[in-house]
Amino acid sequence: MLRIPWWRGARGEWYVVAQLALFALVAFGPRTWPGGPRIPEAFGLRATGIVLMAAGFLLMVAGILKIGAKLTALPRPAEEATLVESGPYRIVRHPMYAGAILMAFGWAPLSGGWLTLGYAAILFVFFDLKTRREERWLCERFPDYPAYRERVRKLIPFIY
Repeated sequence: MLRIPWWRGARGEWYVVAQLALFALVAFGPRTWPGGPRIPEAFGLRATGIVLMAAGFLLMVAGILKIGAKLTALPRPAEEATLVESGPYRIVRHPMYAGAILMAFGWAPLSGGWLTLGYAAILFVFFDLKTRREERWLCERFPDYPAYRERVRKLIPFIY
């Protein structure tokens, strides 16, 4: 019998590995290229970064608390999963991903790194791709998901 590596598993394990690598890049990657420009340390930019990080953290925690014990890092829904449409899921379909994106964009001005801003953009694109696959699985599992998808934005509350 051919054994499939865990990271290529049927539940989307490779997405989790890539996601962790991107989180590490945002948090610990180079902020700028050697001798390159830094994001100015203006009060307004720093305040915006703090607000984005706080909002992202709150959105992420609210999503985690609403899912509760049924939370899984894998994009394929667990057998015991139920469709959640209340709490933060009323304003965005993927509040934990949205929170991580907001936190990454908030971290860029706080860290002063233009490259960090680029990493945040890459994280956004990654989550957009990951949710496309995840939502195909959600549509297969939950007959009401397509209607929910029509009503609620995917990653940026009220916008996208």
